[in-house]
Amino acid sequence: MKRLLFLLCLLNLAYSFSQKNIYESRKFDALTDPHEVLAIIPFLTHLDLEHEISEDELKAREEEEGYAVQNALETYFSQRKKKKKFSVDFQNVKNTNALLAQHDIDYEDIDVHTVKELSRILGVDGIISGTLDLNVLLSDGVDTKFNFMDYFLGDADYGRIGVKISDGKTGKLLWKYEKEINKKSGKNTDDLIDRMMKQAARKFPYDRDKRRDRKKDSLP
Repeated sequence: MKRLLFLLCLLNLAYSFSQKNIYESRKFDALTDPHEVLAIIPFLTHLDLEHEISEDELKAREEEEGYAVQNALETYFSQRKKKKKFSVDFQNVKNTNALLAQHDIDYEDIDVHTVKELSRILGVDGIISGTLDLNVLLSDGVDTKFNFMDYFLGDADYGRIGVKISDGKTGKLLWKYEKEINKKSGKNTDDLIDRMMKQAARKFPYDRDKRRDRKKDSLP
């Protein structure tokens, strides 16, 4: 029994490490030194649902999930910003979406525009974007009851999310965070984003403490 528990713990630990993947550009500080405002755009979503729905409904639900992540990220950043945790501000998503609409950019064609184009249109220094692959409707809420057997049967996996930040002036990728979504990730979109970003808090490049520590390390 002890050996079984030990193996299960190792499995869970390995699974946890495989869930997260963070990339940060070596040129991050140089490229982001003048950054003041970032915009969060809707996430590109791909749904692979067990039950069949019409193509129009599928597109509508994918768009709904994409905007849900955009709103959840804004909520998270707003709460942290009040505590002066970040060195940048975040554009109100209503303003972001209004500006996109004014330039005839909708959810379905947002990915055909470059980061530099979007940054110019939105009047920001960088773009927060991402992808969401799901086999459930996360915004509707999901089952979070934990069972080790779910991992063996594949019933714990809900998909994957990728969050990235790109420099508006050069279009270069500055930071990327990828994570598997499962029963332990959260009960809905807001919960997922809150837990995910808290896990990455000390890795988030605009975190004031992280930037301060990095500058100290670079001193001779």
